[in-house]
Amino acid sequence: MGEVFASGVNFKTAPVEVRERLACGADEARKLLPHLKTASGVEELCILSTCNRVELYAYSSREENVELLLSLFLEEKGLREARRHMFVRKGEEAVFHVFKVASSLDSMVVGEPQITAQFKESFRLAQELGTVGKILNRLFEKALRASKRVRVETGISRNAVSVSYAAVELAKKIFGDLKKAKVLLVGAGEMGELAASYLKRIGCQVFITNRTYERALKLSQQLGGNALRFEEMEEFLGNMDIVIVSTGARNYVLTTDLVKRAMKKRNYDPMFIIDISVPRNVEPAVGRVDEVFLYDIDDLKEVVESNLKDRLREAKRGEIIIWDEVKKFMNWMESLKIEPLILKLKETTRELERENPYVRKLVFRAIREMKRNPESASIIFRIFDEEVRDVSRGESLPYVYNRANGA
Repeated sequence: MGEVFASGVNFKTAPVEVRERLACGADEARKLLPHLKTASGVEELCILSTCNRVELYAYSSREENVELLLSLFLEEKGLREARRHMFVRKGEEAVFHVFKVASSLDSMVVGEPQITAQFKESFRLAQELGTVGKILNRLFEKALRASKRVRVETGISRNAVSVSYAAVELAKKIFGDLKKAKVLLVGAGEMGELAASYLKRIGCQVFITNRTYERALKLSQQLGGNALRFEEMEEFLGNMDIVIVSTGARNYVLTTDLVKRAMKKRNYDPMFIIDISVPRNVEPAVGRVDEVFLYDIDDLKEVVESNLKDRLREAKRGEIIIWDEVKKFMNWMESLKIEPLILKLKETTRELERENPYVRKLVFRAIREMKRNPESASIIFRIFDEEVRDVSRGESLPYVYNRANGA
């Protein structure tokens, strides 16, 4: 009987320079999975590769095969020196790790939803390639069940824990329905781009302006938005409902006078301005203009930190749920050890069951007791075997589980 193994690198064990060199896209995984499974001798294998982790989940009857698996993987990636960054867990610890990953409790941003979709896709690919079987199929199915329970039974994903997403959540609170909102992204900073992409996904019309027009054009194509020249910003500002400022400028890009003119043009319909630049690119006095809601990065971080504390509390509740699911899985793994005994019992009693209904009752009780106490399965088998022989000779039918307990 083998064990489940979880190994690889993640954001806790390896820097991004290592993770990016070990990353496996779908096309590469298609080639690697069958080769690594065959060459290493592990019975089942799946690879999960995201920006924050590259992990190999295996089922193997020999631990040395897992070590060979890691060596072969690193050799294929041309990065043998990364072995010092890799972790290896087995048995219950490995199962717990896999369930935590699927439930987003092991993520850099606890509770983020992307990992569950990535987990499902890795599982689907391994199934398609035939590199997973009875054990990993069950493992992944139960991991996804644990993930669903954590999301339903805790508040792990309730509140925003990234600055970009917090900005979007605040915009929703102010405007309600954002589907028709017009969004202007000023600059091309990473956090601003991320916030704009969130808003685009929920149906906002996105406009992008940058001092370098080519950069605005490229980003607008990526986001499916519209590029504006930087000098056109004042002309269009009054048409915008949400403005995200994310530049590297050392001075104010949005001044009080500029925003006042824009608000007059839009008849003082509310405008939401998010300044996530460091240093700030929106003049602080802009926040005092009528119907302007101005938030800077510190305002958003306060929201994030408060929400993160809530999530971490919920994560503790999530781990209790995961341990419950881990125990169920480990019990199932233990039950596999007694399958040969159950088959043997059924085979040796098949004829007697047809002749004597009491034997059928004994077999049913025997199987039930073995599943309840897999560690005592062989003893229970011997006792029931004796009872079956007694019944076959026409002797009385005692309840064998009482005898097994010394009654």
